[in-house]
Amino acid sequence: MSQINDENNRTAHVGDREIVIIREFDAPRELVFEAWTKEEHLSKWWGPQGFTTTFQKFDMQPNGTWEFIMHGPDGVDYPNTNIVVEVQKPERIVFKHAVFPHFVATAIFENMDDKTILTYRTLFEETAAVFDKVKTYAVPGAEQTMDRLREHLANRFRIQ
Repeated sequence: MSQINDENNRTAHVGDREIVIIREFDAPRELVFEAWTKEEHLSKWWGPQGFTTTFQKFDMQPNGTWEFIMHGPDGVDYPNTNIVVEVQKPERIVFKHAVFPHFVATAIFENMDDKTILTYRTLFEETAAVFDKVKTYAVPGAEQTMDRLREHLANRFRIQ
């Protein structure tokens, strides 16, 4: 597994079929968890830079469906369907991405004083050869999505 670190304390690990993004957020765990589980927040930051998201269904509970369309800056629409596997407030969310590329995503929220350590792990079901192509856009896309979450938290949840 290769590791990528940068000056902004962002870490990404990339394996044969797995991407792990680790981020520290300057917000309490309950607020970071809320940003993932409330449609009015998640719809504002989910997706890479330049994308917008239109939610069609949002049922963030086990066996619930989260359907949305990501609208790319180039005008291309990307329909997505996730099936929620597990929600343990405020510690863990697991969902299965039901369209290509197929993966299981796990978000783990760890409390660290008034900050949150988020570990976002995606394990892809495709072969390692297919994953080699997918990771060229999946890794930067996941990184940019976490950047957008950081911006959303700073704008929406700043504790004074």
